Formats: sequence, C-alpha cells, structure tokens
Amino acid sequence: MSGQDRALVQDSTDVRTSLLQLGQLLKNSGYTFVTPTPLTHQRVNERPENALGENLRDAFGWNRFFESGLLNREEEGALIESGLLQYDGSRLKSAVRWSSLDGLLLVHSAFPTTAEDSVFFGPDTYRFAQSIQRHLTSNQHPIKRAVDIGCGTGAGALLIAESKPQAEVLAVDINPKALVFAELNAELAGLSNVHCHSSNVLNDVDGEFDLIVANPPYMKDAKKRAYRHGGDSLGADLSVRIVRESIERLSVGGSLLLYTGVAIVNGEDPFLAAMHECLDNEPLDWSYRELDPDVFGEELLVPGYEIVERIAAVELIVTPRGKH
Repeated sequence: MSGQDRALVQDSTDVRTSLLQLGQLLKNSGYTFVTPTPLTHQRVNERPENALGENLRDAFGWNRFFESGLLNREEEGALIESGLLQYDGSRLKSAVRWSSLDGLLLVHSAFPTTAEDSVFFGPDTYRFAQSIQRHLTSNQHPIKRAVDIGCGTGAGALLIAESKPQAEVLAVDINPKALVFAELNAELAGLSNVHCHSSNVLNDVDGEFDLIVANPPYMKDAKKRAYRHGGDSLGADLSVRIVRESIERLSVGGSLLLYTGVAIVNGEDPFLAAMHECLDNEPLDWSYRELDPDVFGEELLVPGYEIVERIAAVELIVTPRGKH
C-alpha cells in the first residue's frame, strides 16, 4: 500500500487538516495547473530537464520529485508526518495532485493513477465541466436537488453547487477515497450545499432530482479498476446502466446530463444505438452529440480494442416530458 493509500484509508483529522492547509496554501500562492492526459503527463515528465521539480506546479501538479525546502519547515514537516509527502532518499514527492478548474482547486490521485481506487482528474473532467456549464446557462428548469453520479473529485457537484447555492447537491461514489477527496474539495471551495454519500449509482440515495450529471469510466479495463472500467462491452455497460436508472429518478422537466466515451466500430456508435433502444419509446426529449471525435488514441493498442477505430467523447442530455 502506498503512502497515499495509507493516509487516505486512515482519513485521520491530521491528514484532512494537512490537505486543507496545503490546498489553502496553494490557493493563496495563485497556484493553477491544468492536468493533461496520462500519456502527455508521462512524456513531459520524462524530459531530462524535468527530472526534479523546482516550484509548486512541478511538485503538486506534475507530481515530480523535489528537494526539501520548497515549503517552509513547519508545512513540510506536517505533510511528511501525515504521509502526504514521502521521502525517496533525499528527495520528496507528493502523494496527491492538485488541479485547477474555473477558480476551483481540486485534490486527486498522484501520477500515475495505477491503483484500483485511484481518483482521476484530467481532460475528460474539463469537457464534462463545459457540458455542465452550458446546460446550467441554457436550461431554465429550477434546480432544487441535483446529484453527481460517480463524483470522483466532486468537480461536477461543485460546479452545480457554486451556480445554484440554494440547491441540495449530492456527490455519490462507490470509492471511499473519492468521497474523501470530494468532501475536502467542497470544504476548500466553501460550498456547504454539497453532501457526499456512498452509493452504487442511485441505489443508496432517495427521491427525485432536477439535475443528474455523470462522467463515468468508459474503458474496457482488464484489471477492472473502478476509475477506468466501464464494462466489458467496450466500456459502455456502466453508461447504459446510468441512463436506464437515472430516467426513473428525474423530476418532470429535470435533466440527465451524461458525458462519456464511446468506442466506434466500423463507423457505427453502439452506445447511440443502445440509447435509441432505451429512450425512443419513452416520454422523453433527448439530444446526443460528439464533443471530440478522437480521445485516448493510445487505448487502441490495448487488447480488446482491435476492432475499434476511434474513441469519441459524447454528451447525452435527457429530459422527461411527463411522468414515466
């Protein structure tokens, strides 16, 4: 078990306090970091001149080793004690990363995200955020209750809570580490209307919602890691399940906004075909579009993707016209 895992499994007051203090320190310093894809992250860090971090972005964004002294002695000591900074010889490395998103600062898993319970943040999160912001701007339906399914860092929930301060916003996930991060991120942002709950999709929360958002994992992952594996049908199973279960929990006029990835085979979109089967005969309005035609191209080299010609990032919005 890594130092990161030990610290977060313990979830002690000292760890939470250290994370919040670190987040506040980064905010006060003007820290920003846009997290790239894992492949870009790896390639940039492999450049010889990037072997050792020299500033806060290097240490807590690029997740590079750095020498003691980047932080003051008291701050550094508290982070080492909590396990959030780890020694490798004379060098230190952060057990977490921090990314910026439209004024928010979000903590998530260290690079590389290989652990089964890693909490991912990256380009998908930024596209998901843009979809949410477009929807909040264009949709006039009142939002009194919302939920972010598979919340991860809580990015979706935080954006909704910030835009709709009177709404009750739930952030749900099956990953305990994700809920720890989401709670910390909400606290750091000063958002008291975000409530984190353990739930398998919506099984463990009650009632209807005016807005349901989800950015589920959509890869077919041989190790079935929760943050990557969307099911054996080329990663689409979880996305289909979320749609089927969410439409029964929407208020009339409310919306499901799903951002996901789709494996395109021979020019055909199997997820879109599944949506026609699932939604066409229901009293629903829905829209579907590709946001990016080609993401995570390196995945096409992974066994199981031999028949896939590209992976597209897509957005689905579903709104009930009447009771179903």
